[in-house]
Amino acid sequence: MTEAGNRRGSRAWDESDVRIRPNKKGSRPRTKNRPAYEDAVTGRIVTVDRGRYTAVVDEDTPDERLIVAARARELRRSAVVAGDLVALVGDLSGGPDSLARLVRVEERRTVLRRSADDTDPVERVVVANADQLVIVVAAANPEPRTGFIDRALVAAYDAGIRPLLCVTKADLVDPAPLLANYEHLDLRVVISRTAADTGGIEATSDDGASARLSGGAISTLREELDGQVSVLLGHSGVGKSTLVNALTGSTRATGGVNAVTGRGRHTSSSAVALKAAGSAPGTWIIDTPGIRSFGLAHVDPDRILQAFPDLEPGTVDCERGCLHDSNAVNCGLDGWVASGAAGESGPVRLASLRRLLGAGSTDSRQAAQEAKELGSQ
Repeated sequence: MTEAGNRRGSRAWDESDVRIRPNKKGSRPRTKNRPAYEDAVTGRIVTVDRGRYTAVVDEDTPDERLIVAARARELRRSAVVAGDLVALVGDLSGGPDSLARLVRVEERRTVLRRSADDTDPVERVVVANADQLVIVVAAANPEPRTGFIDRALVAAYDAGIRPLLCVTKADLVDPAPLLANYEHLDLRVVISRTAADTGGIEATSDDGASARLSGGAISTLREELDGQVSVLLGHSGVGKSTLVNALTGSTRATGGVNAVTGRGRHTSSSAVALKAAGSAPGTWIIDTPGIRSFGLAHVDPDRILQAFPDLEPGTVDCERGCLHDSNAVNCGLDGWVASGAAGESGPVRLASLRRLLGAGSTDSRQAAQEAKELGSQ
């Protein structure tokens, strides 16, 4: 072996001895650093349809316009929903056949979420950046469901969104018994009860039952929604789309109630954000599809209890680790309700709480938690 070979064999190798082969597609090294898109324009998502995102830019200015965007590849695993504020680049003209690129979802102030049911560990974002949740129910046709209202309230409190209850078709049935369940809550209520009110909006069902949305109720709602981003939530057939049309001047499809099943027909298939007509800048109404389930698997049981402030004080007498469900032994809530401290609606409210906590069983919550932990591994 030559002297040079001996020298090469005796010394240690380092990075300087490694030769990099040129990249066939170019010599530019790969990097994980993403561009900052400092020149990106901020837009508000108003609707999502099959991989295309419609956003409004230059909001409340003479240059306000709608643009259509496709999501950048690095965001393909990120949910983008109505109400999101996003960064947009590319063709922002808003002209026919123009297509921008959605490159970033800005931090959300609030997120309204749900799961398919109470055992589904997958969270579904309904809307983003909402200030208040308007829960729309009918006094009759279809019959109001306190369970749905309770679930919506829990979701609102969990998201940090102010709830508002809007009762339509109150000229058919007195809503007082329904509202008695929530008299202990600091819950704003708007009732459309006067069929003969001038300026009202007709909301007649397919079976011919008369039910108007009173002009007074619509005016009150306008005041409540002014300057806010509000999401309307309700079962199909309660007059939600009719309300949206009255408040925004849009022409969302409306439908009635099936006379056989007593359930409404779905008239909207995706959430859409609409500007409220004649309101202050920043007033948006997000109409959601009519839903028949609102799972709370993503909400911690302790936060569910916090949505029942009329019952929560009764837990001070509970034993440590009490789950407050119907299997709980010596649960302080039973004595609290029996004493009348929760009012006349206390027994109904307690039954509703326990349904939300698992209908008397911890199996569903345990299964949901195990599935969530498995999914994170």
